[in-house]
Amino acid sequence: MTFSIIARCPRTGQFGVAAATAMPAVGKLLSHAAAGIGAVATQAQVNPYLGLDGLELLRQGYSAPAALSVLMTTDPCMELRQCALIDRHGDSVCWTGDKCIPWAGSLAGEQFSVQGNRLVGPQVLDAVADTFRLGETRPLVERLIDALAAGDEHGGDRHGESSAVIYVVDHEQYPLWDIRVDHHLDPVAELRRLHEVFARDVLPEILAMPTRANPAGKAAEDSV
Repeated sequence: MTFSIIARCPRTGQFGVAAATAMPAVGKLLSHAAAGIGAVATQAQVNPYLGLDGLELLRQGYSAPAALSVLMTTDPCMELRQCALIDRHGDSVCWTGDKCIPWAGSLAGEQFSVQGNRLVGPQVLDAVADTFRLGETRPLVERLIDALAAGDEHGGDRHGESSAVIYVVDHEQYPLWDIRVDHHLDPVAELRRLHEVFARDVLPEILAMPTRANPAGKAAEDSV
């Protein structure tokens, strides 16, 4: 019922997750990413702990395949799950359980993984991957939105989509982009509209916030 992409930008080191599904509020439980660590997407019959524990394993230095091997021992119903991980080196892995609703599968590329279930067919993942590859010089958030839109245009979820998410982390523990469309007739188009709003009104505020290196943030500059 979901298609998603997880990725690392080799130019910036940013990690991102983007997804769309027929269910409301896909972003709440599917999207997991940590700066300098990696990203996880957990979908199909969602187990949020695959995302939470997967990130923790990546923090401990596990590779994406090694982390998945550990996660497989923690969930007795992995045949119902789809779970993708990407580590700090950009290596990715995806598990698709035998009981995921067809069409279900995944496609790995250089520093990204695309996965989905209950899709109209593999052409959805092909479209997401091809579009993502074409934009390699552009900001990660824009590449993810375009890739998601391409999957939607090629049929996406067999029941259509009602929610979508973009989640991108840069160098801080808080996200650089966290845009969620929880229930909408055209969630991918709404996601693109909200990205324009966030770029204008929200991103400048985030870039002015305190960082680990500069605990005062832009307020320190303004007080000089």
